[in-house]
Amino acid sequence: MDFSASTMWWVAAGLLVAAELLTGTFYLLMLALGCTAAAVAAHAGAGFTAQIIAAAVVGGGATAAWHVRRARAPRSAPAESNRDVNLDIGQRVTVDTWGADGRTRVHYRGAAWSARHAGPGAPAPGEHEIVSVHGNELDLVATRAA
Repeated sequence: MDFSASTMWWVAAGLLVAAELLTGTFYLLMLALGCTAAAVAAHAGAGFTAQIIAAAVVGGGATAAWHVRRARAPRSAPAESNRDVNLDIGQRVTVDTWGADGRTRVHYRGAAWSARHAGPGAPAPGEHEIVSVHGNELDLVATRAA
């Protein structure tokens, strides 16, 4: 069985895709795109040097472009304060009294929770918003008056 150059490039692209599925490294897909470009160049009759250049330019360019795109994307908030991860973020609770250390107990979701003041200034009783959750402790800030 005789393999052509394009077949080798297709096999390399397939192996890179399989490796990406095993590792979750998205950059391997960009390199697989480079191998695909080299396979297309081989189908078009380009020499081995042109195939290598096509693989390097497309694979390297796609990798660099993806890296720049990820670097410019806004970072998501940490899990303890990210509303997409923790649906308690943004919910409101009522604080009756604060301790001298800025901590209190609040009734939330049918249970008593430990909470601490996370906003500026001195804590005051009233309505507060959950801004993050650390284990079983809520971080609260005073709700702005509408």
